[in-house]
Amino acid sequence: MAFSSEEEIYQEHILDHYESPYHRGHCPDPTHVDQGDNPLCGDVIRIELRVDDEGIVREAWFDGDGCCISQSAASMLVESIEGKPVDQVRRFSAQDMLKLFGVRLTPNRQKCCLLSWRVLQTALAAPATSSGSGAAGPSESTSPSGDNDPAPGGTPPTD
Repeated sequence: MAFSSEEEIYQEHILDHYESPYHRGHCPDPTHVDQGDNPLCGDVIRIELRVDDEGIVREAWFDGDGCCISQSAASMLVESIEGKPVDQVRRFSAQDMLKLFGVRLTPNRQKCCLLSWRVLQTALAAPATSSGSGAAGPSESTSPSGDNDPAPGGTPPTD
């Protein structure tokens, strides 16, 4: 199958994020934390954020295991939300996440791409406890049917 030059650029960008991820590891003094998995394929993502008193995401980190799509999407996501107001990050939709990823995906692969987005949305609703873990611990961030996907739309983070 031949790829257009635009598809090749997106694929190279995805591999760059997979091989040299942005902020993979743990956030010092996180204010928001959550972890989720995709039970269909075994991908796991943990998102840790430090949000300041003005509601700005000052640091965004991820960690996890899984396929190239889930891990590179998490890297792209945490890079894109740093410095943004929490209200703007909350409006970032599933469709916005798929656009950020940039490559058309099958429905099952979309679940891999959207895992970090789902964990992010849950983390924003779950401030970290004094022990540094999410308020309710790890959550299941996907459903096998994908029925919990929000309606398309929203506002992507901008600089």
